[in-house]
Amino acid sequence: MPSDQEDQNSLDLQQYSLIFKRRWLVIATVAGSVFGLSGLAAFRQKPIYEAEGKLLFNKTDRVSSLTSPSASVGELSGVTQLSSPLDTEAEVIRSNPIVEKTITSLKLTDKQGTPLEIDEFLTKLKVKSVKGTDILSISYNSRDPQEAADVVNSLMRYYLENNISVNQTQATAAKRFLSKQLPEIEGRVVRAEAGLRRFKEENKVVALDQEATTGVERLTALSDQITQAQSNLVDAETRSQLLQRQLKLNSQQAVDMGNLSQSKAVQQVLTEYQQVENELAVAQTRYTNEHPQIANLMAKAAALRKQLEVRVDENVGKQPVSEQNLQMGELKQSLTAQLVQSDVERSALANRVTVLKNAYKLSQERLSVLPLLQQRQQQLERQLQVARTTYEELLKRSQEVEIVVNQNVGNARVVSAALLPNKAISPKIAFKLALGGFLGILLGVGIALILEAMDQSLKTLEQAQQLFGYPLLNTIPYFGQKAKGGKESLVELPVRDNPHSLASSAFEMLQTNLDFSISDKPLKIIAVVSSTPGEGRSFVAANLAVAKAHMGRRVLLIDADMRHSYQQEIWKLSNPIGLSNVLVGQAEFKSTTQEVLVNLDVLTVGTIPPNPAALLNSQRMASLIQEAARDYDCVIIDTPALSLFGDALILSKMADGILLVVRPGVLDSTVAKNTKTMLEQSRSHVLGMVVNAVTAVSGYSYYSSKEYYQNNGNGNREMKLPKIRVS
Repeated sequence: MPSDQEDQNSLDLQQYSLIFKRRWLVIATVAGSVFGLSGLAAFRQKPIYEAEGKLLFNKTDRVSSLTSPSASVGELSGVTQLSSPLDTEAEVIRSNPIVEKTITSLKLTDKQGTPLEIDEFLTKLKVKSVKGTDILSISYNSRDPQEAADVVNSLMRYYLENNISVNQTQATAAKRFLSKQLPEIEGRVVRAEAGLRRFKEENKVVALDQEATTGVERLTALSDQITQAQSNLVDAETRSQLLQRQLKLNSQQAVDMGNLSQSKAVQQVLTEYQQVENELAVAQTRYTNEHPQIANLMAKAAALRKQLEVRVDENVGKQPVSEQNLQMGELKQSLTAQLVQSDVERSALANRVTVLKNAYKLSQERLSVLPLLQQRQQQLERQLQVARTTYEELLKRSQEVEIVVNQNVGNARVVSAALLPNKAISPKIAFKLALGGFLGILLGVGIALILEAMDQSLKTLEQAQQLFGYPLLNTIPYFGQKAKGGKESLVELPVRDNPHSLASSAFEMLQTNLDFSISDKPLKIIAVVSSTPGEGRSFVAANLAVAKAHMGRRVLLIDADMRHSYQQEIWKLSNPIGLSNVLVGQAEFKSTTQEVLVNLDVLTVGTIPPNPAALLNSQRMASLIQEAARDYDCVIIDTPALSLFGDALILSKMADGILLVVRPGVLDSTVAKNTKTMLEQSRSHVLGMVVNAVTAVSGYSYYSSKEYYQNNGNGNREMKLPKIRVS
């Protein structure tokens, strides 16, 4: 595959080389014309001078973004990420007002003396950024160097003035805007502060974050205290229940009994009552119930009992109290005291649990509203912060605007003024000549390729082989043959006149190849045909006849082209009678032929008849050819062109084979296709084709005839075969 590709590339290069050789005159003419016109234009052009100045831009312009609190002050930037600030300023420099002011101030005019148009001015103006810097380069072209420098300096001056004016205008507008906005923003700050203060007062808010933390800790502590108090309450209740079961008293009774046992009045009456009861019991052992002492003791006991009841009622109310409970021992008194104390402790713990639960509930309710309060507080604080930030930023901007309004500066300055140019930038003669030469060659090659594409003629041997597909019997080198008006003018018959020439060798090789083209029967009758006039058909037939005669064969050359006879001119023969006269019976065949060389006779066309096709297609013509084949070793028939007449096809049926003559540069591809179709449809036996008038341009290159034969050391001449190179 790589080898095939290399061969293909080599063939392509050779093909282009052949095209350039064929069209060298066109290429040279076009290239020379363009080069000459380029040189003439370059030398006649008046010199053009270019002046250049440079502007340096600051990062800030002191005005942009003054009314935007969120942006950096005066940031010189584009509206979008794709825009370039320097490119924007370049377009400002090229704007109509600045350009028009420059034209007016300098009184710039065109060639007719009228004021220079803005569009024409802009074609001479170049504004571009210096790569990697914040500098704009401004240049202007003019035939007057002073004008070029003045234009650049004036343009930069007017741009700077416009820049300062725009900055001050923007600053004044910004000042008015800020003066209007400041009171409104200040009022917004005051309202935001009042709203935050009212919120804190209404919701008793000091520090919500700290309060939330403390509230969570307090809930945890209250939960622990409630748990501990509930545990102590259970212990107190258990202890009270045990004491009540032991004393068989409830808590109130225990308190009452404790009060009675500790009351001196009750205990004193009780002691006296018990003494009287004792005395009564002793007296009843001695006396009867009617005894005055017993009656007295009973009355005393009743009075004391009555008094005891009064004293008990005074302490415990109208509650029945057994006598044994009025006076208790130390153990019972201790248990009673414990019961009372336990009951008091239980009540206290129950109250504590209730209080702790209420406190827990209140703390929990407070914590539940803290997020909402915190959200509301954050909103109010955010509003206040935004209002304060806006107010502070606007106040700062107002002070900056005040400074800008009072300043007379812009965001650019001149770093390099335009100087008077002393060297013209145009015309660049060497460059224009080189460009003219290049374009001329390019245009010449293009025209050559176009002409080549429009030219339908066969140009190379390869094209002829590809189009016809017949065996190539040989090629005939160019030997001075010229095709004009369908006829051929010959310098000489090379086989006869120059036997050592390349053309002579080519015809000798052709007749040899013809002998080998048919192996089953001898080749005696050969019809030499061509597609169109001017391909050298008669030239090939004549030289082939000479070559065969030199081989010792008796050859008859018949000129059957009754349309444009040419053999009599080649051989310089008179043509009083010939083939046509034989066919109509006016002459005999053997007496009509003319000997031109040893073993070579020529039968000229004779009188031109009005109906050549009828004569050639007659039985007499067939009989004549058969008679010639008996008398001669080889009969060569020169026929008319196939594209014009059908005579050649008629004669091809009488011949053993057809030799097709093809000449590159003369034969058109369309005509060649028609010829191929006619030969196929007529089923003619085509022996092969011979390519005539081959040059290096048409596909082959040969050594000169001087190199064909060289002397050896003994003075003899030895033959060298020609070297053939496929182009």
